[in-house]
Amino acid sequence: MNLHSRSLLVIVALVIGLVFVYGNRFAPALFGDTTEENDELTYITDLDFWQRTDREMEVVATARFDLDANLNDVPLTLGNWQGEEVEQTNEEVMILLDPEQYTQRLYRNDEGNYIWLSMIGGRSSKPFHAPDICYDADGWSYDFGSSAIPLDKGGEIHGLWMQAKKLFPGESVPAEHIVFYFYLFPDRQRNLQDGIVLFKLTSGNFGSVENTLALQKDFVQNLFTEAYAPGTDKP
Repeated sequence: MNLHSRSLLVIVALVIGLVFVYGNRFAPALFGDTTEENDELTYITDLDFWQRTDREMEVVATARFDLDANLNDVPLTLGNWQGEEVEQTNEEVMILLDPEQYTQRLYRNDEGNYIWLSMIGGRSSKPFHAPDICYDADGWSYDFGSSAIPLDKGGEIHGLWMQAKKLFPGESVPAEHIVFYFYLFPDRQRNLQDGIVLFKLTSGNFGSVENTLALQKDFVQNLFTEAYAPGTDKP
């Protein structure tokens, strides 16, 4: 090998070494920085957990809602809402549903309105059933509906709502709950072994169903920022 060939090999080796050492530093400038996109927390939401509906959406979240994380890490401060941990006293939930994770919190806003946030996570169908089953078994009457929540960066997230009433002994006015809920999946495959989370909000009736749902929508908008049809590019 002559001197010219040896010099050429040395130069090639130096170039390869520089690319290896500094490539990561300059790659974003050359190929575009995808860190932000890759760091986004995305989930699939739907109205049902055992079959897809036409309301299925892919959403960007501000907190983790998969069972590889701790659902208790969802922030206690959400915009105008301040939460507090509540000791779990309903042992029937744990016995009957046997969830992998179960989180329940009480949030209040500056005006004194309250929302209970319940999250039930599991890797089988056992922990999951529509909330009306429990209300029906406990003697509540109820009406159903669906509602869409527009998100700040575009798109909307869909959920089911329920207005439930029950007159308890000794009371002259029935108790009333407004419930809003949907299901979360880590990806569009929706495999049970990857986990499902039921996201449920429960409030009293603050003037009307519409007013109460508006408060619940404000709460949800602190946790989800954008939605789009699964399998499509972000708008």
